[in-house]
Amino acid sequence: MINLEHLTINYGDNTVVKNLNFSLGHDEILMLVGPTGCGKSTILKAIAGLVPIADGKITNSHWVADAKHQVPPEKRNLGMVFQDFALFPHLSVLDNVSFRLKTTKKAEHWLAVLGLSEFSQVKPSQLSGGQKQRVALARTLAHEPALVLLDEPLSSLDAALKDELRWQIRDALKAAGVPAIWVTHDQEEALSIGDQVGVLRAGNLEQLADPQTCYNTPANEFVAGFLGDANFLDGQLDSNNNNNNCVNTVLGSAAIHPNQHSTNQVKVLLRPEDIDLQANEQGNGKVIWSRFEGKSSLVLVELSDGEQIRVRQSNKVTLHTNQTVQLTINTQAPLSVFPVTEK
Repeated sequence: MINLEHLTINYGDNTVVKNLNFSLGHDEILMLVGPTGCGKSTILKAIAGLVPIADGKITNSHWVADAKHQVPPEKRNLGMVFQDFALFPHLSVLDNVSFRLKTTKKAEHWLAVLGLSEFSQVKPSQLSGGQKQRVALARTLAHEPALVLLDEPLSSLDAALKDELRWQIRDALKAAGVPAIWVTHDQEEALSIGDQVGVLRAGNLEQLADPQTCYNTPANEFVAGFLGDANFLDGQLDSNNNNNNCVNTVLGSAAIHPNQHSTNQVKVLLRPEDIDLQANEQGNGKVIWSRFEGKSSLVLVELSDGEQIRVRQSNKVTLHTNQTVQLTINTQAPLSVFPVTEK
């Protein structure tokens, strides 16, 4: 368990984390995402005791750290996994994992769980990047930390390896029953792995929720745009609907999540997969470009009013630049809307 209350961190006169609050359960994985420089890694360093707290406090089952009481890193019982592995090059895999342990029993257990038993006697230089990262994780878990901190652990690996290894790391953390805070710049990684996702901007926590909530009902336009491709289409609430749960756009009408905005003019969030595209000489838009993505294609369409919309569709359909098409909203799920004044 870890609890952050009103955590503020300064670098000199610059506040890099502002009034941060969140709690993490006994085996939850929290993914922290946000632009470069938003404070993600700084939060990990503060929890680990590597940077001082300006205000607020961090509470663990066995210690409390605040601005006046800085608990040393070695007293916090935390494990850290870095993107550069931080393995001892002169020690074998087993010796790396069991470093400072009285026996090798726990090290052997985690090497087996992570599929590394056959490499126990080799040196890190003989391992691939993915194997090195699993060794680093095994070393962390063998020491039975109360919390694991992961700072972009997969950023130096190729895309194909990332997809497999992220699930191995998640499974190992769940098997250990230990909570973890995982910093990443990869939105897909955050949404697929985390029990919770925290989206940061300039030191502020914009939203903290489960992945589905963050993606489907983002707190604001920033969160919506950061967690995936997002179109923001002008819309007007249906004045004939007493519950304000319907919006009209140039692409048609759609249901929306319960609306609490005072204005009838809104921005409607449409993901590229929320829109249907058909070739039509009398259509409402024209193709600017189409990009093949493997399983699908991403198409940029300019509407008659000049608005540009991204649409994701089957890669079986070939579209050409300047081809006229018809766009319509195809989702039955409620959409999110935002006030037009939001920046």
